Amino acid sequence: MRIPFTSYQFASPWYFLLLLLLPVIYLLWERFRSKKNLSYTLSTTLGLERVPVSTKARLQPYLKSITYIAAVFMVIALARPQDTAINEAINAEGIDIILSLDISPSMDAEDLKPSRLEAAKQVAVDFIKGRPSDRIGLVIFAGESFTQCPATIDHNVLIAQLESLHSNLLVKSTAIGMGLASAVNNLRHMTGKSKVVILMTDGVNEGGTISPETALEIAQLYGIRVYTIGVGSAGETFMPVTDENGNVISRQRMPVMIDEAILTKIANGTGGKYFRATDNGSLQKIYNEIDQLEKSKIESNSLIQYKDCYRPFLLIAVLLLLAQSILSLTYFRSLTNS
Repeated sequence: MRIPFTSYQFASPWYFLLLLLLPVIYLLWERFRSKKNLSYTLSTTLGLERVPVSTKARLQPYLKSITYIAAVFMVIALARPQDTAINEAINAEGIDIILSLDISPSMDAEDLKPSRLEAAKQVAVDFIKGRPSDRIGLVIFAGESFTQCPATIDHNVLIAQLESLHSNLLVKSTAIGMGLASAVNNLRHMTGKSKVVILMTDGVNEGGTISPETALEIAQLYGIRVYTIGVGSAGETFMPVTDENGNVISRQRMPVMIDEAILTKIANGTGGKYFRATDNGSLQKIYNEIDQLEKSKIESNSLIQYKDCYRPFLLIAVLLLLAQSILSLTYFRSLTNS
């Protein structure tokens, strides 16, 4: 029986049933003692009312309660109070993950709120926070690619790097092959039980020194699984137009063009999966599904150590009984013998 809000428990709690018997035993004992004591019959007790009662006589009834309290402590000792210390060893076999994120100007489109890029950043942050045992890194790409944060277990640094992103950091264009190749390059020498790339883009491949097909072959060579995400609604969307200071001065319509064929080919060719995110809700569901597909292996081994704590209660009971005996034979001797 565990004591709430503590690390203590009783190994033999059924001994507490003896507490129910203590009043019965006490009454039987008092009845037995009363039969042994001599009794006197007085016609009146008026004369005794003026007789002063000594301090010793006033305290004498409390002498009996010492035995009762000692019995309670003995019952607690019999119930075997224990302190439980739990030693837990957690073995986490993490996954190495690189997020490859398109930050081309079209990621500022507003079909996801507040924009494609901001929505992508938010779900990525939630994804990272939910995987504390994995090494995760960040690659960004547009017309070129760049490792923003190598794979790390220090997710606070990664999240800070992710949240600082904005479009126009790189050359304008969309080089899907470069984004994938840089992610693969970060993973190829890593030792995780699984190596994964999550590549998100909203466009079609428009150049770069490495084609998507070549990047796919490299990913296959190193056994890296790639999940691809095409982000953007169907048809057309609004794109903010900014001035040289970054202030939005107007909005213009732009067609949504995503190279779903190559994204599907990359995913299928590496054992991954292609997803299409048309709004914030579907993007969140995609990351949730990837999170379920790529679970870290975490094993927890718990060892519970028990430490008996009955000795202090037993010692208190013995000391109380010893004190009761000494007081009965000394200070209260004249009363107990009368």
